[in-house]
Amino acid sequence: MTGTVASPARLSKQLDDGLAAVERAMLDVTNSRVEVLRAASQHILSAGGKRIRPRLLLLTYLALGGDDVARVARPAAAIELMHTASVVHDDINDHGILRRGRPSVNAIWGRTFALLTGDFLFTAVYELMAPYQQLNVDLARAATALVEGETLQASAVKNNTFTREVYMDIIALKTAALFRAAAVIGAKMTGVGENEANELGEFGFNLGLAFQITDDILDIVADEESLGKTSGIDVHQGRGVAVALHAGNGNGSTQVIDPVEAIKRKMMEGDSIEKARAQAALLVDSAVARLSALPDSPAKQALADLALVVIQRET
Repeated sequence: MTGTVASPARLSKQLDDGLAAVERAMLDVTNSRVEVLRAASQHILSAGGKRIRPRLLLLTYLALGGDDVARVARPAAAIELMHTASVVHDDINDHGILRRGRPSVNAIWGRTFALLTGDFLFTAVYELMAPYQQLNVDLARAATALVEGETLQASAVKNNTFTREVYMDIIALKTAALFRAAAVIGAKMTGVGENEANELGEFGFNLGLAFQITDDILDIVADEESLGKTSGIDVHQGRGVAVALHAGNGNGSTQVIDPVEAIKRKMMEGDSIEKARAQAALLVDSAVARLSALPDSPAKQALADLALVVIQRET
């Protein structure tokens, strides 16, 4: 598919229109006749969020010449719903009581209904993606990776094997795979070949790694009001970048999980935070390098800008 290269003003409107269509699609597909499912789903969705994953899909589509954002709104909504379902389940596992600046679904409706709400959001993804045939494979792989990553994380914490290497495996599965799927699906919806789509997928993958590292740093240094979710959970539960940075590189035998405040103090006084930020910055550089094959356009620049926003954010 080849479209007219949009001006910055037109790109801004296309992106706004696309994101608005994503919101409508998510609200429509979660309009259950079962009141608690409808209310809980719309509670978490109406709280907003960064919407980085659908933004990534839309911008990838536009950067490759796509020009009908309504056409890609449903897959973009499916990507965001899959992410939202995972955070609803995360709050059950983590006993999180705050999400996106609001009480979590778990805090309001309890564990049973939060679990069912997360399941409902996952099933809504199937409905949104039903017309898209082969693209379902790309999203299904990301869904599998997400669950594998969460399981690997729980296993590493339980077995005291949370090392740097394990941490990178976890975030590749639970976060970066969905970013990759967003970019790949956005690319494939323009009709490009597998190789070009995979190149954009690598942009998304590296962006996802950088996003999660930054998110884990913020879990250490940000307060709950600015973060919009319960902070310190990762350190409390023996996971995340703080634990990985202070873990051994071997089989976990040298790992020491300190109390929350001790780790925070160590992280703030030493250079571990800066090392993690530097790693995220390198990943963003690697991601942006993948854009070199794209023709210059406002959408290409917006993808590069999105990568910088991921590591410069404070929430």
